[in-house]
Amino acid sequence: MSKKPDWQRPATGLWRATVILPDLDTGAAASDAFGDLTAVSAFEESPDGAWRVEGFATDEPDRAALEMRLALTFAPLGITPPEPVWEKLPPTDWLRDNQESFQPLEVGRYFIHGSHFEDMVPPGRIGLLIDAATAFGTGEHATTRGCLLALDAIVQSGRPARILDMGTGTGVLGMAAAKSWRRRVIARDIDPESVRVTRHNARANGVAPLLEVYKSNGYRERGVAAHGPYDLIFANILAGPLERMAADLGHHLASGGIAVLSGLLARQANGVLAAHRQQHVRLLQKIIIDGWATLVIARARPAHFRSIRKRATS
Repeated sequence: MSKKPDWQRPATGLWRATVILPDLDTGAAASDAFGDLTAVSAFEESPDGAWRVEGFATDEPDRAALEMRLALTFAPLGITPPEPVWEKLPPTDWLRDNQESFQPLEVGRYFIHGSHFEDMVPPGRIGLLIDAATAFGTGEHATTRGCLLALDAIVQSGRPARILDMGTGTGVLGMAAAKSWRRRVIARDIDPESVRVTRHNARANGVAPLLEVYKSNGYRERGVAAHGPYDLIFANILAGPLERMAADLGHHLASGGIAVLSGLLARQANGVLAAHRQQHVRLLQKIIIDGWATLVIARARPAHFRSIRKRATS
């Protein structure tokens, strides 16, 4: 019997904090406040628009710190911050349930599935094996789907030489790019758990030699600068960090290069776009899925990506 990698073994100290919010906007605000936990999930709870936000921690979390972040996040909104419900999960609860509930997903040419999927990848599709783990990013979330739709459009019209996946999560976007072009992808994340999970996923998908994965606090890490400027940058993060990192993205984006930005609500798109327009980029495509936005921007006119405006649709 093969030995499971550390991240895939049943967790012994997994904690979950849950809050229920009345709508998408307050749900997104809570997601921002949960950002320091190991992983965060947000999804619609009921037809009346309520949202559930769950944060996971591999060790007993600092409850007071999370409550303070929620208070600081909701104070400018004039809203009483939600009070998290804390649970210590059974050793096999979270990982097993998430893996078994994850159904195969088709997004453009990409077919995302877990290791429990026993059928063949459909003809003409690029298979991506992603298991639920302590880093999120299986492709189910609207922001990941938006990025994959944008990538699907880019694949049909160009072949970028230098690719960066900033905030790689589980590596799904970096692996999709690596499989599409058999190109090297520079993948970075601030979370060491994401780095570990991405490396495992890259091996499971046969693209480990093509994915250079390291921990990095943004674009200023030496390895990021050494491989730029980039013809294609993915940054599926959150609206706030995207705005703060706009100048760094602009510095690392090649002339004619494309960036795919996500992790933001549709109402946050203008603010993120305004921050990036100062870097002399223009909007090629806005993809809206379930209230979440993906922005495809470019520096100058990307001659080798001429058809992206026609190809990427929500």
